[in-house]
Amino acid sequence: MTLAIDSHLLMGETLRSLILSAIPAASAVTSLGSPARAGTTTAISQIPTNLSVTGMFAQADWVVKLVMIGLIIASVVTWTVFFAKQLELRAARRKAVALLGTLTAARSLSDFQETADDSGLFKLAREEIAQSADAIDDREGLKERIVSRFDRHEALVARKMTQGVTILATIGATAPFVGLFGTVWGIMNAFIGIAEKQTTNLAVVAPGIAEALLATALGLIAAIPAVVIYNHFARQIAAHRAVVSDSAAALLRLVSRDLSRGTLQAGKA
Repeated sequence: MTLAIDSHLLMGETLRSLILSAIPAASAVTSLGSPARAGTTTAISQIPTNLSVTGMFAQADWVVKLVMIGLIIASVVTWTVFFAKQLELRAARRKAVALLGTLTAARSLSDFQETADDSGLFKLAREEIAQSADAIDDREGLKERIVSRFDRHEALVARKMTQGVTILATIGATAPFVGLFGTVWGIMNAFIGIAEKQTTNLAVVAPGIAEALLATALGLIAAIPAVVIYNHFARQIAAHRAVVSDSAAALLRLVSRDLSRGTLQAGKA
């Protein structure tokens, strides 16, 4: 019994000595590992806490900020042109359709003279008839000159309708590349930050890359509506020009009828 107790006491003393000898080693390991933990803590403390769109914009490089501001302005211009040109085209289309209906229903120029013509087609025809007073018997020549005036009028209408629309094509073509430039610049700065902090921790690298990709997102946000709106206006302008062309053809038919009837007086319309 005494031998057993002595054995237990000896084992207890041995374990106690081993534990006491292990404490300094653990303290040394802790002291050696503390710089790494301190560096990680410092790196984590530098991670941006606000990762919203506005937060990433505020934390981005100044070049990336300029790119983002330019893309935002381009987007505002796109929607401004859309609403302004949509109202203009709608009003012009309404007047052109009403004019075409009046011209189609008229039998001669005398039936149409009292109707207001905002497009100017009747004014052009009247001016040409007045200037051709000494050659009124030349029916085909008169009609050719009127057609020439109408063609130039249609081209003028098309140029007027496309004012402000061509900028949408420019925005749609260049905005993605401008956004890509901001992304490349931002990623370059992110890699420079990796080299300076000497860490590849994803939590440290990801915010900078996200800020850079925000520029590409804004580029697409500006470009996609611009392209869609430009194609929409291209179709509407083509349809409006077709209505103007139909009105010109209807007015030319009235002139031809009066010439055939002999009711078109020299120098008068």
